[in-house]
Amino acid sequence: MTLEMSRLFDAGLMVLLVLCALAVVRTKDLLAASIVFSAYSLVMCLVWDHRGAPDVAMTEAAVGAGVTTVLFLSAISKTVRKEK
Repeated sequence: MTLEMSRLFDAGLMVLLVLCALAVVRTKDLLAASIVFSAYSLVMCLVWDHRGAPDVAMTEAAVGAGVTTVLFLSAISKTVRKEK
């Protein structure tokens, strides 16, 4: 991959990260917010892998997208789904 393509890929990932973060903050549906947060973690996993840190990428995928999403979903199931 050329340097220009690599920078373009990085820029695209950063745009996706910002869009996911804004979507998490703006949504009122907690279930949708937790799913978008999981997508944010998966994009971060791609960032870490592209930056050359596969161990951090695997940890981000396991903890960020896996365990955290399960904890959020279990907490939402015990409360209300929509924020007022």
